[in-house]
Formats: sequence, C-alpha cells, structure tokens
Amino acid sequence: MNPKDKPSPTIQVLERTFALLDMLASQAEPVSLKEIAERTGLHPSTAHRILNDLTLGRFVDRPQAGSYRLGMRLLELGNLVKDRIDVREAALGPMRELHKLTHQAVNLSMRQGDEIIYVERSYSERSGMQVVRTVGGRAPLHLTSVGKLFLAHDEPARVRSYAARTGLTGHTRNSITDVHRLERELSNVRSSGVARDDEELELGVRCMAAGIFDDQGKLLAGLSISAPADRLEESWLERVRTTASQISSALGYRG
Repeated sequence: MNPKDKPSPTIQVLERTFALLDMLASQAEPVSLKEIAERTGLHPSTAHRILNDLTLGRFVDRPQAGSYRLGMRLLELGNLVKDRIDVREAALGPMRELHKLTHQAVNLSMRQGDEIIYVERSYSERSGMQVVRTVGGRAPLHLTSVGKLFLAHDEPARVRSYAARTGLTGHTRNSITDVHRLERELSNVRSSGVARDDEELELGVRCMAAGIFDDQGKLLAGLSISAPADRLEESWLERVRTTASQISSALGYRG
C-alpha cells in the first residue's frame, strides 16, 4: 500500500498520539519535548498535553523533567499479544495458499529433542504422495529437511553430540549416516538458508524447507513441501522461502 493511501484515524488526537509513539519508538534514548515537537510537527503545548496523558497510562515514561521515552505498559501489552500468537494459527493460511500453488503436501514441523514433530499439514489426494506424515508424527533430525535446519543452527559440538547419541541411523540408501558428510550438508544449509531431503527419509519422496523465526530471531519451526521425487520443482523453493518469511513476519520477526 502506498503510504499516501494509508487510512488516517478519524479522531485527530489519536493521529497525533500515534505520531508521538512512532517518534519515540525510533529513538533509543529519552527525547526532549522540544525535539519531539520538531520531529512530529506538533505545537509543544499539544505534544506536552498528550504526553502527560500517555504518562498517566504508563504508555510513556518521563525519566526526568522535559524528556520522554516509551513506557513499560507497551511491553506488557506486547507480551500479551505475543502469548496469543500461535505458530500453527499463523501458518495455516499461508500453508493452504502454498498448497494451492503446488498441489503438494505442505508441512509445519517443530523440534522436540532429537526429532522433528509434524504439527500441521495441508494436503489433498491430488498430491499423489505415497506416504503423508500425519500431525504428531516424528522423524530423526538428520533425515529431514526441517531437521537439518535445526541442526544447522546448533553449535558444531552439539551436532557431533547428536551424531554420537543417535548413531545417525539411516532409513534409505540416500540417508546421511556419516558425521563429516552431515557437517558439509549443514554448512550448505547455513549458506543458503534452506534445506532438502533427497529421498533420505523415504525412497520416492523429496522435500525442501525454510525456517520460521520468532520475534527474537529464534528458529521456531520449519515449513516444508514434500513431493514425489520426480515431481518436486525447483521453482517451488522460492515460494517456500517467501511463505516461511510471511509466517515469521506474523510472529514478529523483523530479520
């Protein structure tokens, strides 16, 4: 949307309040009333009156006379909003749109220990998948595209610990069962930001995945497409990446 086309508040004092909050949000340190008035274009007396009311509501703090910064009430409200955001809820709509474009199974997975767990999926019979991972299903990290995303975010020592703990057991002839090969694979994942499963969990099925991040930049989940090996299209990779970014943005990620 063009900024000029953005709807404006119908109540002038709210429009001015938004301008004051946005201005304070852009500054790391407390700001003087004079600078606030100059930056917002408000008369000092108008800015002072609104800031005083915002201070009463704890939306703005006054660390010392004549200077202002955002208040703790905004943090409290922000945490309430954050607690209400559910990754499955945020992901389901974009997942359905991705499924409509590809007609293949779209999965949302999260890490639990040494496995990923499928927490949501969008699927139809048209995808022609031999096996569809059901919600609640699990798989080893090193055999899945999403699992590789999580391993790529681990420290090298943790990856080696995972390899020793699990023995890197394989499921197919394509499975990565050697720690050095796994480390090379994870290096590629870190470089590209995406991961693949090339018939490593199940013969005949290939996957591609991108990460979903929370507002702190933590890898929270992975979004993947699973398709018959001969139907997976490289052009889908950018769509997976874009959809994962869309979900991340809905969770507050601003990377």
